Amino acid sequence: MRKPQYAEVMYLDFNGFFASCSQFAHPHLRGKPVGIVPHEGNGNTCIIACSAEAKKFGVQNVMPLPLVRRLCPEIILWPQEVDLYRRAHNYLMAEVESAIPIDAVKSIDELCSVISDDDRKDPTRLGREIKRRLLNEVGPWITCSIGFAPNRLLAKIACKDGGKDGLNVWQPEHVPAFLSHILLKDIPGIGPGTLKRLYQARIGTTDCLRNAAPKHLRQIWGNVAGERMSYAINGFDIKAQPTARSQYGHGRVLPPAFRSLEACRHVTRILAVKAARRMRRDHWSSSKLILGLSGYFGGHWSRGHHMAAVCDDMGVLEALERLWFQAMRELPPGIVILKADVSLDDLSLTAQRQLDFLADDEHVRRRQEAITEALDALNRRYGSTVVTVGPWSNPAADRLGAKISFTRIPRREDAW
Repeated sequence: MRKPQYAEVMYLDFNGFFASCSQFAHPHLRGKPVGIVPHEGNGNTCIIACSAEAKKFGVQNVMPLPLVRRLCPEIILWPQEVDLYRRAHNYLMAEVESAIPIDAVKSIDELCSVISDDDRKDPTRLGREIKRRLLNEVGPWITCSIGFAPNRLLAKIACKDGGKDGLNVWQPEHVPAFLSHILLKDIPGIGPGTLKRLYQARIGTTDCLRNAAPKHLRQIWGNVAGERMSYAINGFDIKAQPTARSQYGHGRVLPPAFRSLEACRHVTRILAVKAARRMRRDHWSSSKLILGLSGYFGGHWSRGHHMAAVCDDMGVLEALERLWFQAMRELPPGIVILKADVSLDDLSLTAQRQLDFLADDEHVRRRQEAITEALDALNRRYGSTVVTVGPWSNPAADRLGAKISFTRIPRREDAW
């Protein structure tokens, strides 16, 4: 296993991305505390993201609105602008790539790159060049933090740690000293459960983590991820593991006018169709649909329905109606629903799927898929949802299925 002799990985994170984009696009928001909310009239849910000005008051991402208002009474609540974030992401990625090839886009506001041999001699110069390009092309409203380190994990920690002017360079020989003040909970890959097990094993600092045997950490994690953490935190070149798609889904905090059972039912139809569109676009089919409802009724209601491996709108909506029939029987009338989630699970590649032999419905499935393909073609042609299966009750001034996602890069058609 190779141990790099230089800082050869760069990790870049755009600071307060969502709020910064809104401040860039709307000059009257600049220099003011801003909290991004799912939609106007958000009631008492939470902010999704906040600006640097709001963070000075103690406001944090995903914080309940009543607490936000107590900490910062002057905060401006601004509805999310997903298409703006998508366009900003594409533009910013292009600006960064003009200085260095992007190895992996980790989220809508994060990326990493392996730097060239020449840049390894002076990573600070490269970091300043990227910041200069962004300042000249975008201005001071969208800024970034950059970390350089021997591997991706350490570069991400260096990036989050800040450094002078948001630029951190961790050469291998200095990593132990730089890591000593980092808390275990701030290390990517250490969640609450793992943190508890580490404490139980008397590993409470990053120094203890670095000195722990790889096999010991494997036991604590319960899988090979612990061993990979041991090597990564000690500066070895650990490549990211490939990930496999497990589901497609959409969730939505509901506007006040859509919090009844019947109104929520129409919303979930749109969420299900948009999830199915994304799934078809990637050539997958699903064998299970899950509907989740959260609200004031004291918890979370969730049920799943198994189906043949389907990718067409009719098959997905039929399964959804079965789940709603169950929900109407089990939930009391008049309840208020705050959030709805729809997900398509048990995926298989459409070209390799096994249809239900006992159902003998292959001809029906093929016909429905042909109809769905024709609907998709019409919607792509006009750049909007012009034809659908059944009602399409989209809340006014809203774009269901198009929302802030910290891990998925939205596409233009998500807003149709």
